[in-house]
Amino acid sequence: MSAARKVVIGLTGNIATGKSLVLGMLRDLGATTIDADELVHHLMRRGGPLYDPIVAEFGRGILDGNGEIDRRKLGEIVFADPQALARLERITHPGVIQETRRRVADAPAGVVVVEAVKLIESGMAADCDAVWVVTSREDVQLDRLVSQRHLSRSQAMLRIRAQPPQEDRVRRAQVAIDNSGDVLETRKSVERHFAAVRRSVAAGGD
Repeated sequence: MSAARKVVIGLTGNIATGKSLVLGMLRDLGATTIDADELVHHLMRRGGPLYDPIVAEFGRGILDGNGEIDRRKLGEIVFADPQALARLERITHPGVIQETRRRVADAPAGVVVVEAVKLIESGMAADCDAVWVVTSREDVQLDRLVSQRHLSRSQAMLRIRAQPPQEDRVRRAQVAIDNSGDVLETRKSVERHFAAVRRSVAAGGD
């Protein structure tokens, strides 16, 4: 993905760790940001390139009253069955990667941040100059899913347990940001690491 004077950061982390929060901070600091989850939502809408393949794979029972894919219904299927999740990812990953690459290429020079929960597993990390991972304690993840996404505790745990251990992502990352506690501490960490990236860009990537 990289081009002259363009640094691409891959931002990842498990569910409800605070990736979107960190992405917003990086956007405020001047980075061009791309949310792969939003791309999936766009591509799987009726008429989008992922809609028909997903409906063909999982059936019309995943549709809502307007004929759109109901993400909660789809989630109940795939987060309870690793094989179903793998089938969904085989459908979605190629299209998301293609669209992400197009948007990175069109982004202004500087720093581009691509946020994707499956950044490493999908192979997208290979297109990035650095991988940042956001982590949180499991009890914090659980509380966020229940309070912010209105999932039951059992639904929340299904989603948490469907993902690999956070330590696996940390081992693949150049930067790890703990977002378990105070937001101001998270912001300080983001600002510190981003300042180092900006210095690299100013120096021509040396």
